[in-house]
Amino acid sequence: MTKNLDLKGLQSIADDYDLFYIDLWGVIHNGINLHDHAIVVLKELLNKKKMLVLLTNAPRPNETVCNFLEKMGMDKVLREHVFTSGEAALNYLKKSFLSKKFYHIGPPRDFDLFYLFEKNRCEDIRDSEYLLCTGLFDDHDKDLIYYKNLFKKHINKKMICTNPDLIVDRGEVRELCAGSVAMVFEKMGGEVVYFGKPHPEVYNQSINNDNKKILAIGDNLNTDIRGANLLNYDSLLISNGIHRDEIKNKGIQNVAKEYEVIVNYIQSDLKW
Repeated sequence: MTKNLDLKGLQSIADDYDLFYIDLWGVIHNGINLHDHAIVVLKELLNKKKMLVLLTNAPRPNETVCNFLEKMGMDKVLREHVFTSGEAALNYLKKSFLSKKFYHIGPPRDFDLFYLFEKNRCEDIRDSEYLLCTGLFDDHDKDLIYYKNLFKKHINKKMICTNPDLIVDRGEVRELCAGSVAMVFEKMGGEVVYFGKPHPEVYNQSINNDNKKILAIGDNLNTDIRGANLLNYDSLLISNGIHRDEIKNKGIQNVAKEYEVIVNYIQSDLKW
């Protein structure tokens, strides 16, 4: 049974855990502004000497996301806890794909992910050895059929997906993410290597989590909560995130059942 923390706050269970994996987008900010109550939570956890990772499925290096958060007004002491799916993917690419030619699927703003091997980027997908998906092209950000046609003759190539999220809310606007493109590729029979929640690699790269009692906090059942379930962590779902309408209409028990996940705790917004 999912326990609601709206009345007692996170402080009512904080002492039960050693390490907190906390999602950024949808929990700490909405893509435009920081959530003040969530920032208070981060500071309180640090005051209690708790370990925390601001774990995000952002297809960019840690430094880029930290710069983005700095512009929003997040303190340096908090930004030091950021770890991105892009950073995890970059570590993998450096080891295994550094000299191979790739075709980038995503907007120009993601180019900083692969500046170390920019010379290997192909303008034509036919010249590539693998596909690197960080998102959608700016001029094809709503049309998944475009990608189905693009991939038709390249299903034999491996795709590296740096953000498994299907959607994200930027303020009040819902946008498709790299995971939606990767899903198209998979449904066509292609192989995708994912970096980011719910896949274990990003958790294990981010911090030494051995023998820790862990709580994963996020607003996405497919990534934040499923990742917690796969790794046997407890989970807290922020219900005013991307599933807010589903939860409002059906209730958390029915929605969790539909997504085949276990939600230990729920809270409207992250508050201490």
